[in-house]
Amino acid sequence: FSFQQGGWGASLADKLVRKCDVLNRGFSGYNTRWAKIILPRLIRKGNSLDNPVAVTIFFGANDSALKGYKLNRLNSVVGEYANACLQVAQDCGTDVLDLWTLMQKDSQDFSPYLSDGLHLSPKGNEFLFSHLWPLIEKKVSSLPLLLPYWRDVAEAKPELSLLGDGDH
Repeated sequence: FSFQQGGWGASLADKLVRKCDVLNRGFSGYNTRWAKIILPRLIRKGNSLDNPVAVTIFFGANDSALKGYKLNRLNSVVGEYANACLQVAQDCGTDVLDLWTLMQKDSQDFSPYLSDGLHLSPKGNEFLFSHLWPLIEKKVSSLPLLLPYWRDVAEAKPELSLLGDGDH
């Protein structure tokens, strides 16, 4: 859903046009146990993703629905998953966006952010993007644009602008 119109992924891709490619590697229905198995395949050296600017990972929802763990869908238990994610991020020295806490702020009703109790609604996509973008923007603000704006292309000799080092 993230790359549908109004989705947080689509909004991110729109903001990063000509700076970064935004890829969706969503594995619907996968849980953390399965992700640990496939992760080495996804981050192999030598692929085109050697130097990502940022990676977003969403885990916990499918873990909390595992057979035999019926009570794991309680909001309080989801908070425990969120805290575990925060601890992992801290241990790894990486940025983290604590959506669970943000959605609980001031004891507000977080249900408008979810379309079915699990997946983000249009309002939830907007909420996520509004909190994620400042973190991403810090990482990409110094990146150059890929190629000059059309109005900056030397009309008489466009190859000077388009094939050179970016100066014209």
